[in-house]
Amino acid sequence: MPKVFIRTYGCQMNERDSEQVAQMFTEGGYTVTGDETDADAILVNTCSVRDQAEQKALGKMGSMGSYRRQKPHVVFGFMGCMAQSRGPELFARIPHLDVVVGTQKYHKVFEYVDTILQRRLERRMDELQLSLTGESVCDVEEEAGSQNTIRDHIPKELNASAFVSIMQGCNMRCSFCIVPDTRGKERGRPIAEIVEEVKRLRDHGVKEITLLGQIVNLYGRTEFEKVDGKSPFVQLLEQVHAVDGIERIRFTSPHPIGYRDDLVAAFTYLPKLCPHIHFPMQSGSDRILKAMRRPYKNEKFVEICEKMKAARPGIAITTDIIVGFPGEEEEDFQATMDTVRRLQFDNAFVFRYSKRKDTPAAEMDGQLPETVKEERNQRLLDIVNELAIAKHASLVGTVQQVLCEGPSKTNKQRLTGRTGTNKILIFDGDAHKLTGQFLDIRVEASTGFTLYGSVL
Repeated sequence: MPKVFIRTYGCQMNERDSEQVAQMFTEGGYTVTGDETDADAILVNTCSVRDQAEQKALGKMGSMGSYRRQKPHVVFGFMGCMAQSRGPELFARIPHLDVVVGTQKYHKVFEYVDTILQRRLERRMDELQLSLTGESVCDVEEEAGSQNTIRDHIPKELNASAFVSIMQGCNMRCSFCIVPDTRGKERGRPIAEIVEEVKRLRDHGVKEITLLGQIVNLYGRTEFEKVDGKSPFVQLLEQVHAVDGIERIRFTSPHPIGYRDDLVAAFTYLPKLCPHIHFPMQSGSDRILKAMRRPYKNEKFVEICEKMKAARPGIAITTDIIVGFPGEEEEDFQATMDTVRRLQFDNAFVFRYSKRKDTPAAEMDGQLPETVKEERNQRLLDIVNELAIAKHASLVGTVQQVLCEGPSKTNKQRLTGRTGTNKILIFDGDAHKLTGQFLDIRVEASTGFTLYGSVL
C-alpha cells in the first residue's frame, strides 16, 4: 500500500483543503503518513499571503529532494496558493518537482500523483533508471464548480470539531493581497450541501463547526438572494444552528464591508454562535485603510465591534493588523495603537508588511525599511500581549465550559480544549472518555496565553 505525506503551510482553509486531498488518497488505497522519509508521494500545500510561508514551503520541498536517492520513484508535488501564483516557474526552482496543482484543482491531485507513481513503479521493475522518468503536471486553470469539491473529511475515532469550507475566492482586491489571483472570484456552495456536510460530521461525533471562507460573511452574495432582509450568510447560520447535535458554531474570517446589522442580530438569537469573532482590522488609520483599498473607515470598524459587544456581552474579539504598510507614518501607526487600546482586543496577529508580487502595494512609493517595520511590530506586540495576558489572568479562579479536543499538541499526556471565547485550556483526563465532551473546568493558572485547570 503506497504512502502519502502532506505538509501544510498557511491558513485554516489550507488545512481544510489538505484534509480533502488526504481523504481522496485514502479512498484510493494510500496510507497517510506523518513520516516524510517513508512516503511514496510528498505533497506540500502552500500559502502565498505572506512571504515567510512561501519561503518555508520552498525550503521544505528543496530539502526533501534527497529522499530520491533512497526511493527514486517518489513523487513530489506543490499544491495551493503558491502553486497557483507561480505555476510552471516552480519546476525550474525545484528540479525534482513533478506536480504543480492550483487552488481550483485539489480534486485532481490524487489522479495526477497516482498516475505518475504507478508508471514509475512499473518501469522500476524493468530498469531502475527508468523510474526517474515520468510526465510532470502543471494544472492551475480555473474550473467551474470547484468550490463544491471540498466536502469530504477523514473519519476520526475522536473528533470534537471540524472545519467546513462554504466558499472559495474573493472579489475585494485589497492592494496588499494576492488571494483574488490565487483563489479566484467568490464562489459559494449551496446551503443545502453545506448543511448535509455538517450533518455527516455530526454523525461522526463532531460538536463544533467552523465555517470557512476568504471573506466568510460575504458568502453567497453573488449567487443567492436575501430572505426577509437576511443575507445568505445569516440564512446559512440559521440552518446550521438548527442541526441537532451541533453545539457550537464559529466562522472565519469576516470583513467589515459585509458585517451588517442582520449578522450582529444573529448573535442575539442564535446561542450556538460562539462568543468570539476574529475580525481583521488591518490598520487604525483611515489614510492607510484607503491605500490598502479597505472600503471602511476606522470609526466604522469600531462601531461594528461595539455593536457586537452589545449584542453578545462578554464576546471576545481578535484581529489581524499589518504594520509598516507603504507610506505609513508615525501618526498612522499611533492611530492603530490607539484603536487597539480602545477596543481591548483579546489577541491580535500582527504582521510586518511584505511585498507580494503582482499586487498594487508592491509598487507603491514609501516602502519602509525592515528596521522600521520591526520596531513598530514590536511596539504593537507589547500592547497586544499586555492586553492578552490581562484577559487570560482575569479568568483564573473562574469556571469555564470547554469542549475537549483531545491530547494537547505540546504534551500528549494532557488534554486540551477551548472556551467559547476561544481561549486554550489545558487539563488532565482520559482522552477516550472526554474528547468531544463539554466539561466544566476550574481555571487555576495562566501563562499569559494558555490557561490551566482541573475538571470539576
